Amino acid sequence: MNLEKIMNDLEKKNPGQVEYLQAVREVLESIEEVYNENPQFESANIIERLIEPDRIYTFKICWVDDSGKVRVNRAYRIQFNNAIGPYKGGLRFHPSVNLSILKFLGFEQIFKNSLTTLPMGGAKGGSDFDPKGKSNAEIMRFCQAFMLELWKVIGPETDVPAGDIGVGGREIGYLYGMYKKLAGENSGVLTGKGLNWGGSLIRPEATGFGAVYFAKEMLKTKGETVEGKTVAISGFGNVAWGAAIKATELGAKVVTISGPDGYIYDPAGISGDKIEYMLELRASNQDIVKPYSYEFPGTNFHQGKHPWEVKCDIALPCATQNELVKADAQNLIKNGVICVAEGANMPCTPEAVELFLEGKILFAPGKAVNAGGVATSGLEMSQNAMKLTWPIKEVDDRLHQIMQSIHQSCVKYGKGKDGYVNYVKGANVAGFLKVANSMLDQGVI
Repeated sequence: MNLEKIMNDLEKKNPGQVEYLQAVREVLESIEEVYNENPQFESANIIERLIEPDRIYTFKICWVDDSGKVRVNRAYRIQFNNAIGPYKGGLRFHPSVNLSILKFLGFEQIFKNSLTTLPMGGAKGGSDFDPKGKSNAEIMRFCQAFMLELWKVIGPETDVPAGDIGVGGREIGYLYGMYKKLAGENSGVLTGKGLNWGGSLIRPEATGFGAVYFAKEMLKTKGETVEGKTVAISGFGNVAWGAAIKATELGAKVVTISGPDGYIYDPAGISGDKIEYMLELRASNQDIVKPYSYEFPGTNFHQGKHPWEVKCDIALPCATQNELVKADAQNLIKNGVICVAEGANMPCTPEAVELFLEGKILFAPGKAVNAGGVATSGLEMSQNAMKLTWPIKEVDDRLHQIMQSIHQSCVKYGKGKDGYVNYVKGANVAGFLKVANSMLDQGVI
């Protein structure tokens, strides 16, 4: 593999797509050794086939706001690779959505889905529509207009979208309602559905639960446990919520949450009623966490900062891509962090990751750590196919088992001679081999 030639050619084809190029480089650097050991991959040109999406749909969404004004947004669905199953990946509604971000997320999704051991390919989609500040009626009209285009290219055995940033249970409901009307069927074409109509228990919390389960397995390799540890979490969406609940349940103390305006430090721990209040803040469509500091005395709000300056044992970045930079990594290491697990997709910059690996800190990438969300979506697909609903314990137990299996794969391919596990390498190699070998089995298509 000539890595630099591949990257130079890719950049020429995709100029300015920083996030996508970053994600591809990170994977290719990790798999270079195993790729070169298997000449059948080179002869089948697996890399060039893998880094190019199967297809990209770009479409406009026209909808009418409450004042009667016609609005126009841009939307995408990127079907990246379906070698091991139907395309699977979330929909993101956020002003930051662009082709680069969705291609990065779709590319990551290939390997994340492969790691779950479930038969799911990689995809991603979304729009630059911002649900914040919109009425329910406006969101419904937008979702219906979005599905008028999307329904043509998805299906329960073809492409199964889910939620992501800006797309929760409400949005999935509106999307599914329109799909059902257009397609004339009730099926498992979307995941993250409401419990009354085909959804799975613990799906909203699953990504956060899975992240903590994975961190638990990481700590075991050092003879440590989650119990008694101090945890710093960024974000206050579903991932952060689930992570805070599960970490507390396992005996840890969560001391931070964050939003775009800054972070909250609560030395007493964020649990119970405090988590419920966090959810109320989010449900109110407020884009801030500052009110938390007014509600609970003894807490501090830090304007415009990230929580990585706080002393903690475990760091769970659960907000967005490239939020944890080199200076943050230096702070965490200086303050004695022992485990960093990416709850979000690629939240650590390459410079930050390099510091963690050089310092032999337990560090694992989002494609492994946050795979619990899509894994539970896969479990939802299974329940839909069987027309069954599993109880909470069964879903949670299966999730726990999947995260343990992912960890084992990462250790298998990432453990060095010195005993240190490079989870970045382990996750990428494990995910890549399954997809690459499947592509070989199926010929050039």
